[in-house]
Amino acid sequence: MIPRGCLLSSAYFPPIHYMALAAQSTEVLIEREENYAKQSYRNRCLILSANGPLSLSVPVLLGSFHKTAIRDIRIDYSKRWQQVHLGALTSSYRSAPYYEYYFEKIRDVIDRGHDYLLDLNMNSLEVVMSITGITAKVEFTMEFMPPEKGKEDFRYSISPKNRAEEREVRIETYQQVFTDRSDFVPGLSIIDLIFNTGPDALSHLIKNSLRT
Repeated sequence: MIPRGCLLSSAYFPPIHYMALAAQSTEVLIEREENYAKQSYRNRCLILSANGPLSLSVPVLLGSFHKTAIRDIRIDYSKRWQQVHLGALTSSYRSAPYYEYYFEKIRDVIDRGHDYLLDLNMNSLEVVMSITGITAKVEFTMEFMPPEKGKEDFRYSISPKNRAEEREVRIETYQQVFTDRSDFVPGLSIIDLIFNTGPDALSHLIKNSLRT
């Protein structure tokens, strides 16, 4: 891996600390050969609702539940997940300063009707990179790479199950919606940062890092 590169899992509108790594890298490798992992950011993102953090999940078709590569996971459209996600985003962020500027771009990703989860995730990554101005080169792994102990492999450390690590990230706080009801909430989707800080999102990402 080239200097300032990082290895990441596929993710649906990734969390801020995931995007902070991308912002500080020249190259990002996305794992597409691993077996799909449930209850991860691969099919969910975390936003801030009036009642606190809210997880938005994309339902997937797992067939017989045999091990399936992430590249082969199909989205389940028998569930009304698109309407649920868009409704939750509108309810949570319509009062955010930059909601009107960026909601349409987020909506277009969700409404596009991707067959595969990986395509949805990559579309979400491309759009948020374009919005924030992140210029890292993004490529896929060509074969599964066993977990590395080095500090550049973040595929399994960035996880909803590992929120303790999120609390250790140096997060520069910013004005969030509902700040009158709760303290700053770290570890949310990049959507939260975009709707609240707009063109200043990149400067926040550059100041935050998992690297030591």
